[in-house]
Amino acid sequence: MAAVEDETKAEEVKGGELLFCGTTAWDAMGRRRTSPEENLVSPTRLRPLMGVDIRFVASGCVSCHCVALDLEGRCYTWGRNERGQLGHGDKVQRDRPTIISELSQYKVVAAGAGRSHSVVVTEDGLSFAFGWNKHGQLGSGSAKTEFELSPVRCQASEVKSAVCGAEFTVWLTFVEGSSILTAGLPQWGQLGHGSNNEYNTKDSSVKLAYEAQPRPKAIASLAGETIVKAACGTNHTVAVTKGGHVYTWGFGGYGRLGHREQKDEWAPRLVDVFTRHNVLPPEAIVSAGSANSACTAGGGQLYMWGKIKNSGDDWMYPKPLMDLSGWNLRCMDSGNMHHFVGADSSCISWGHAQSGELGYGPNGQKSSAIPKKVDILEGMQVITVACGSAHSLVVVDRTSVADRLDQLEVHDGKAAEEVTDNGPSVAEKAPKKTCVKKTTKRKKESSSEDEENGEEDSDESDDMLNGEVEGGSRGRVGKSRGKSSAKKGSGRGRGRPPSSENKSSAGAGGRRGRPRKS
Repeated sequence: MAAVEDETKAEEVKGGELLFCGTTAWDAMGRRRTSPEENLVSPTRLRPLMGVDIRFVASGCVSCHCVALDLEGRCYTWGRNERGQLGHGDKVQRDRPTIISELSQYKVVAAGAGRSHSVVVTEDGLSFAFGWNKHGQLGSGSAKTEFELSPVRCQASEVKSAVCGAEFTVWLTFVEGSSILTAGLPQWGQLGHGSNNEYNTKDSSVKLAYEAQPRPKAIASLAGETIVKAACGTNHTVAVTKGGHVYTWGFGGYGRLGHREQKDEWAPRLVDVFTRHNVLPPEAIVSAGSANSACTAGGGQLYMWGKIKNSGDDWMYPKPLMDLSGWNLRCMDSGNMHHFVGADSSCISWGHAQSGELGYGPNGQKSSAIPKKVDILEGMQVITVACGSAHSLVVVDRTSVADRLDQLEVHDGKAAEEVTDNGPSVAEKAPKKTCVKKTTKRKKESSSEDEENGEEDSDESDDMLNGEVEGGSRGRVGKSRGKSSAKKGSGRGRGRPPSSENKSSAGAGGRRGRPRKS
C-alpha cells in the first residue's frame, strides 16, 4: 500500500489517464491460476475511464478491488465485491469502474483499500468507509454490522488521508496530538496501542480471539509527533514524522519492521537507520508490501527491508537498493510481491508476478528480480501508481503523449449484469471451524488464518497471510509448517509424533497422481 501524505503544497493537483495491467478475473484472484485471456500483460486503458482526469488510485497488497478518484472528486470502484467493498449497496462484482452514487455530494480527495474494505476521505475532512466490518476496520464506532454495503461515516474528524492494511485502517488528521488514528484488528499489534487485545473465548479450553477496535483511536506514544506519511502492509504499519523519522509496528516476520529482528511490535518503534544525518526529506515516498517496506531517504536513495525476493536472505534492516541509485523517484507502491515506481520519465517495475501485473507485455518476462523499465511507457510522465494483489494501476500525464496512448489496447470489461453467477461466492460459504489455538506464537498465527479470514479459507491469498507462502514461517530461519513441511519432509510439525507424520507423508507422496500398473 502506497503512502499518504500531507498535501499542503501550493502546486496544482494533476490528473491523467489511468492504465491497468494484471488479472481481470476478480473472483479468481488468489484462489486459482488465471488463464492468459483473463490477464492484461501490457498497460491497458479502461474504456469507462478514457479521457477522465484521474488524480489518485488506491489498492492494497491483499486487495482484489480498486479505487480511483478524478479531479471532480468522483469516486470510482471496481473488482471483487463479495463483502460490499465497492460501496454500491450490493455484493455484485463489477468489471468496469463505477461511480459511487452515494458519495456524489462530496469531493473525494484520498482513499485506501484493504482486503475486503475501502475508506475514502473528502475535501472537507470527513471520512467514509464500506465493506467488511467484522473487526471494526471501518471505524464507524461499532462492529455489530458485519457488512456495510454503502458508505458509512467514520468516527474521525479533520482527516487528510487514510490507508488500509488487510483488516485495519490508519487515518492521518490535522488534529494536534492526534495526528494518527487506527481501528480494526489488533492481532499483531498493527494498531500501535501497546496490546493485541487477546482474550480466551472458552473456559474449559484455550481458544484465543482478539477484541475488535471499531472506534478510531489516537496512538498515545506518538502524541508528541506529527505524522505526515503512512503506509500499511498486510499486518504492519510504517509512519514518517514531520522531522523525517520512521516508526514501524505490527507483525515482524521477515524483518519487515526493520529492527534487525523478527519480533512483533505492539507500539511504534523508531527505525534507527533513519536518524541523525539520514532522516527522510519532506518529499520522501513511503510504501509497504505484504512482507516488506520501502522509503526514500537522503538524496532520493530508495531503501527496502523485509522479504524482498522469493529466494535469498531477507533484509532485516533498511538497505539501499543500488539498482535505482540516481533516479528521481516520484511515486511508488508495493503489491503482494511486486513493486511499481514512477521515476523521471520512466515507469519501473519488478518482483514476483503471475498475471502480467509488471506490465512487460506478451513477449516480456513474467517476473523480474531486479528493477526493469516498462518499455511501452518509456518517455511518459507517471503521476501516481497503486499495486493490488495481482494487478497494478498507473496514471500517466497525457501531455504530448496522446497519440501514443491511442495505440494502447482498450479493455471494455463486462457490465455488472453480465457478470456470471457461478453459485455461492467464497464469502457466502460457511466458515470452517477453527482449531483450538495453542499459546505458542506459531500456532497463534497458523490457526488465525482460519479465524481471521473466516469464509475465505479456500483463498490462496490467505496462504499469503502476512506474506507467508503456504503457511511458511517468519523468515528463512523459521520452521515451516502445514503443507510445506509435509511436502518437503523437513521435520515434524509441533505436537506431532515423529513416526506417524513420517509415515503419513511417505504414504501421501506414494499415492499422488495416477496409480502405476503392476
